[in-house]
Amino acid sequence: MAVGENRGADRRRYFSMKLSLLWGSKGNDGSKKPSDQPKVSIEDETSGATVTKDMFGIAFIAMTVLLAIAPFFVYPLFLMQALCFALFACAFNLLIGYVGLLSFGHALYFGWASYLSAHAAKVWGLTPELAILTGTLTGCVLGLIAGSLAIRRLGIYFAMITLSLAQMMYFFALQAKFTGGEDGIQAVPRGKLFGVVDLSNQMTMYVVVAVIFLAGFLFIHRIINSPFGEVLKAIRENEQRAISLGYKTERYKLVAFVLSATLAGLAGSTKAIVLQLASLTDVNWPMSGEVVLMTLVGGLGTIFGPVIGAFVILVMQYKLAPVGEWVVVIQGAIFVLCVLLFRRGIIGEIARLLRIRL
Repeated sequence: MAVGENRGADRRRYFSMKLSLLWGSKGNDGSKKPSDQPKVSIEDETSGATVTKDMFGIAFIAMTVLLAIAPFFVYPLFLMQALCFALFACAFNLLIGYVGLLSFGHALYFGWASYLSAHAAKVWGLTPELAILTGTLTGCVLGLIAGSLAIRRLGIYFAMITLSLAQMMYFFALQAKFTGGEDGIQAVPRGKLFGVVDLSNQMTMYVVVAVIFLAGFLFIHRIINSPFGEVLKAIRENEQRAISLGYKTERYKLVAFVLSATLAGLAGSTKAIVLQLASLTDVNWPMSGEVVLMTLVGGLGTIFGPVIGAFVILVMQYKLAPVGEWVVVIQGAIFVLCVLLFRRGIIGEIARLLRIRL
């Protein structure tokens, strides 16, 4: 009987506590009624997202306008090269900034896409769009192969696997006959886009490169702000928690890796047509280091950061060209300063000061 009475008393206390929490007034501990709690409307919760979308739209329009008027003040060939590297840096940022995977071998996809694009245009006689598509598909296939191996590890092990694969393919490019060895593939014809638009004209070529860059940039932005992108950010923040929620994180990381490699391939193949050259420089490990530097200087995990970083690094290389090999030393010093003092990068610091996301 005593046991039954105790169980009955426990049940009564349980239900009285539930009722007091739902409908009662302030308790002995001063807790408030649900009606007294501050209410958050849907508009309040979505206002931050709306502001972010508005700021992205304004910044994107400003960037587009600048790209439209830039060739009238700056050498178009430099702008085209900078846009190719900006797309390359954005592709790299998709992997490190939103998935948290540091690759030291992204030159593999950039360089080999450049080789295949140049070879397709010069030897196979393909039109520019098909040559660029060939290079892009090359980056996609190589990304699928390398990603399938690399994502099995994390941290420094992942980075070392990507670096070793890239260097293996670098030495293959050095020995292969169709790559031209140390001479590379030179005098790549620009041809006619769709057999109609003559790309030998600098302004016409610039418009095509700008369209490719903007399309790739918007595609990356869409990935980041899609449900798929939200899962990638969750994996970056806490992969074990994402796994506990039922996500197959390795599949998501592999898809992100392949997308990043494909976009890097698009940048490399476009660069080969623009500069009419594919060389060992594109596939060697310093190229992987440069794209890391571009991303860090501009702002890791920001959509506009890699674009600014690419332009800053290229301008610095051109302006400091007379000092020769000291450019590498200066780049190293800038890298150290960014890591120690400006960890958010240029765009990251601006976004922090303005309290917005860019």
